[in-house]
Amino acid sequence: MALLNFVLSNGLSTWGVKFISPCLGAILGAIFPLWLVIIYFFRGRKVKAIAIAGMVVGFAGVCIIFYDHLKDFGNSDFKFGILISLIATITWAFGAMYTQQYVFGFNPYFGLGIQMFLSGIVLFSIAYLSGQYIPFDQIPANAWWAIAYLVIMGSVFTFSAYIYVLKHLPMEIASIYAYMNPVFAILISHFIFPDKITFNLIIGGIITLGGVYLVNRSIKK
Repeated sequence: MALLNFVLSNGLSTWGVKFISPCLGAILGAIFPLWLVIIYFFRGRKVKAIAIAGMVVGFAGVCIIFYDHLKDFGNSDFKFGILISLIATITWAFGAMYTQQYVFGFNPYFGLGIQMFLSGIVLFSIAYLSGQYIPFDQIPANAWWAIAYLVIMGSVFTFSAYIYVLKHLPMEIASIYAYMNPVFAILISHFIFPDKITFNLIIGGIITLGGVYLVNRSIKK
């Protein structure tokens, strides 16, 4: 799980955004739920049609939000970044399924800590051996604040909530957070930075919420 969830998925997606635009990265990240449908299909597991429709609608909403950046898929300079970002979403899908399969056999929060500890050692080693690192004394103060925020909010709280969801809810519902991330990110940036709420964001956000509703509707309990 450390290899799938963090070394490959987070490692490759972080590496990938060095070679593509952030908005293109958001679109690629939203593909994750669709990989689950494809994997389930080949494994012979049925997914309700309304859930599949909801995932497709949700992804369409994200594409509308970032409509102006869809043309980036045709940019030859982005090929490598697109490739490794896609691989990251696939490994995350397998990691999520594997985690849900075994989450009842161990303490999920202790297991999450072990995953992050092991993957941190691997990623630090890769960074050191490849020379792609910054000495600690050269990291600016604002970067440390960003790291602290990601550790507390992005890792301790958010991943704990994600593990809880995997333990108590179907994978179809657990996966749709991928559609909400871009919506919340843009709304938050609107209050922090002078970003405008565009027509694409409003329409795309409504469609995305519609997709989320359909996925939830597909689960009776």
